[in-house]
Amino acid sequence: MLKLEKISKTFNPGTINEKKALRGVSLTLEDGDFVTVIGGNGAGKSTLLNAVAGVWPIDEGTILIDDINLTPLPEHRRARYIGRVFQDPMMGTAADMWIEENMALSARRGERRTLKRGITAAEREGYRRALAGLGLGLEDRMTSKVGLLSGGQRQALTLLMASLKRPRLLLLDEHTAALDPKTAAKVLEATDRIVSQGNLTTIMITHNMKDAIAHGNRLIMMHEGQIILDIRGEEKRRLTVDALLRQFERVSGEEFASDQALLS
Repeated sequence: MLKLEKISKTFNPGTINEKKALRGVSLTLEDGDFVTVIGGNGAGKSTLLNAVAGVWPIDEGTILIDDINLTPLPEHRRARYIGRVFQDPMMGTAADMWIEENMALSARRGERRTLKRGITAAEREGYRRALAGLGLGLEDRMTSKVGLLSGGQRQALTLLMASLKRPRLLLLDEHTAALDPKTAAKVLEATDRIVSQGNLTTIMITHNMKDAIAHGNRLIMMHEGQIILDIRGEEKRRLTVDALLRQFERVSGEEFASDQALLS
């Protein structure tokens, strides 16, 4: 469903600040795969997601979704295929617009704008049912401005909006990192439900090793711009944090150096 063929990205090439962020990364995801991505700071996790989303052009390689070559397309042209949730709960929604207005914008992503009525009664009822599934009471606040929501409520809404049109690929960029543990657990629970119900092909970056092991059907670890571990199936179900660290040290030849991941 998603195919990355030897993609590379170097920032500030030819300067003292040159950074090889991606080094010939190849990756294939099947339809419905839920992949968690773990790695230390500077491993290339966010660069990988930004490359797929089209935030910047890659230097080499090819990015395909359903055999459609997205490599030359700018970010806004990829929006019809990709849904995304960012680490910052303030991103992905319009704070001064109502909840239902935000959802309507998301429902029309990738479509041509017209002068027809903004939100129909049928659409409003659909949004209400979708919001009720979050279990946060937002279905009773559809005319509340999004800026009045808590960080967790806003992130859950952003997740729902990103999946509303069933994107071919859902990108979750450490979408619970800015939340307190209790709220993060609720958002992850909603994530599992939305991904499962929609059979959404998903890539979730996380700094939390336990979350990377507990969620999804496949785990990828990155190091210095490369994928060094790809664990799935029964091996992933049996995986522990200690076993994951041992595998990292065996493959990379060094200790895993990310206090944030180890302390989470």
